[in-house]
Amino acid sequence: MHRTARTPFLAALAALATAAAATVAFAGPALAAGPTATFVKTSDWGSGWEGRYTITNGGAGTITGWQVAFTLPAGTTLGSYWDATVSSAGQRHTFTNRSWNGTIAPGASVSFGFLATGSGSPTDCTLNGAPCGGGTPTTPPTTTAPPTTAPPTTPPPTTPPPTTPPPTNPPPSGGLPKHALIGYLHTSFANGSGYVRMADVPADWDVINLAFGEPTSVTSGDIRFQLCPVAECPGVESEAEFTAAIRAKQQQGRKVLLSIGGQNGQVQLTTTAARDTFVRSVSAIIDRYGLDGLDIDFEGHSLYLNAGDTDFRNPTTPVVVNLIAAIRTLKQRYGAGFVLTMAPETFFVQLGYQFYGSGPWGGQDPRAGSYLPVIHALRDILTVLHVQDYNSGPIVGLDNQYHTMGGADFHIAMTDMLLAGFPVAGNANAVFPALREDQVAFGAPSSTSAGNGYVAPAGVQQAVTCLVKGQSCGGYAPRSGTNPGFRGLMTWSINWDRYYGWEFRLQHGPFLKALP
Repeated sequence: MHRTARTPFLAALAALATAAAATVAFAGPALAAGPTATFVKTSDWGSGWEGRYTITNGGAGTITGWQVAFTLPAGTTLGSYWDATVSSAGQRHTFTNRSWNGTIAPGASVSFGFLATGSGSPTDCTLNGAPCGGGTPTTPPTTTAPPTTAPPTTPPPTTPPPTTPPPTNPPPSGGLPKHALIGYLHTSFANGSGYVRMADVPADWDVINLAFGEPTSVTSGDIRFQLCPVAECPGVESEAEFTAAIRAKQQQGRKVLLSIGGQNGQVQLTTTAARDTFVRSVSAIIDRYGLDGLDIDFEGHSLYLNAGDTDFRNPTTPVVVNLIAAIRTLKQRYGAGFVLTMAPETFFVQLGYQFYGSGPWGGQDPRAGSYLPVIHALRDILTVLHVQDYNSGPIVGLDNQYHTMGGADFHIAMTDMLLAGFPVAGNANAVFPALREDQVAFGAPSSTSAGNGYVAPAGVQQAVTCLVKGQSCGGYAPRSGTNPGFRGLMTWSINWDRYYGWEFRLQHGPFLKALP
């Protein structure tokens, strides 16, 4: 499914500049006691607008979870959103905190944002069941966020992408099969799907990403990894058994990687000291278990771009520059056999076609497109990029139309952007070059419980068939043509796939192996 983008890029930006001078705020009493949620239209381009709610804890106790609900009038529809999850019933929309912004100390604030089409504004706002302007809140809600998260998007540009992007140098294959099945294994936690011992992971999985290595603090760079505690995972194996099972997988030709980040593992290498600590701590984990490489699964607020950092080819933001340097150091240490994969969300990659960083006038989300400089700088050593095509809002593709997750169309359009290349933020002089076919896969949830945007096997295979053979593409014509070297499929997760009877593995494993 898709809808045509109606707002020209330059007109939208002009409207943003105008709106910056005349921001419309809808707030409760300035001195209201207790928690409040204040709404602001941060930009308005006529046919739609961007809004932000700021939740402020004006009470004496810490808030440990929040829900903001409001109604949009008829004719105004909710679009993309970020820094919250949402459920909707008609025109009533309820936003719930993410894992990283649910706790609000007294006097502190957090915010979330969203896009809307139409001219109406929110009404009947409640915060944890009480009026947003202040009042006695109800018991904070408890939430179970999906295993991975993705903030969505903003209005598109109209500049068409190039049809013949520059080629890249061949990356190392990492010893992977031509078409690989890649899965995440919940190694340090159970996540409701049950623990799967390394020895019990079926041989169909060509790459096993151990989820997750996480930092001791957001900016320390000190990554730690341990097996799931027995209290949470009664069937967990010993470390010796775990290591022996990794060796057995490797002897079968499989690759086992340390995945760093995930939903809860925010990693910001703000200093060179954190960079060097990252290298030392990651090396220690790789050496301890004899792993084949590294998967970068930075989400949330791990990556962002400072104001003025506008060229993905020459990044200046420390969290970006230091990450690039750290990964290059690890590659130099382990050599040609080092496998490097990445699992960014669409917000950090494909959104870069529309907006990059905080934008020329500021005010945009500084995380937009922030993975692009990392991917670009490391493309010569990147084994596989498998963007998470799930937990995403609508994204504008190379046809300048919105594409929505949940069907083959989304996988085709999002992946085609990587295989064809695209101008960043609509700038024809700043083209993100196409990646090679064998560097590109895409990620899909293994089941409905694994993440938003589940697509049944037939739809996933339709997308792969379109990308590889140029057949069954529906209404989207890939700009990249046919891609017989397309690397394969990634899923979150092996555990959820086992929980649902191995649908992903049994359907897609043989399908990939049968491709030419």
